[in-house]
Amino acid sequence: MDLSLYVIIDRRMMNGRSPIRVAREAIAGGATAIQLREKEMESRDLCHLASSLKKVARKKKALFIVNDRIDIAQAVDADGVHLGQEDFPIEIARKLLGRNKIIGATVRNLSQALKAQREGADYVSLGPIFSTKTKKDLPPPRGLKTIAQIKEKIRLPLIAIGGINRDNVASVIRAGADGVAAASAVVGAKNIRKTTGELLRQIKEVKRLKRRN
Repeated sequence: MDLSLYVIIDRRMMNGRSPIRVAREAIAGGATAIQLREKEMESRDLCHLASSLKKVARKKKALFIVNDRIDIAQAVDADGVHLGQEDFPIEIARKLLGRNKIIGATVRNLSQALKAQREGADYVSLGPIFSTKTKKDLPPPRGLKTIAQIKEKIRLPLIAIGGINRDNVASVIRAGADGVAAASAVVGAKNIRKTTGELLRQIKEVKRLKRRN
């Protein structure tokens, strides 16, 4: 499970571009996982889009995760689902999906991270790390110190999200994150493939230096 660079496919941030095109460019640039986050699409259309995105991801051996919708993930045989604090309970999602599927959980603090770990999540996504306008009604930024504090207490991979871009991605990995999730910084970029590649290069370089030390 390589979650080094996790790109969120959200139509609201794509400047009118096709989700399929955006996903292809992101994966070509090195994205190791993509997540379909779509809150407003009808289930039939969402299922078709998810099926197409899964094919794009599988062709390049990237993971394909569906946000929230366990039914869609099951229908298209996605690699897993990502659940928020108000979404389906992790324990029930595990019973429905089985042991071979990935379940990720959004967390805001250490207590939520430990709870997700107890309930059987495969990774946690902590955020927002920095200020972001990607989603409404988000809590205040958690900052880099929170990454280190939570990573010290859990054994799960920790993915940082929220306001992450080329200017700050290295600091996030240095703080202890196993990977980053990017939305507007990638899918809204003029050159998606180039931007994804630049992010991944920085992630790999920091990880390489950490291993040496």
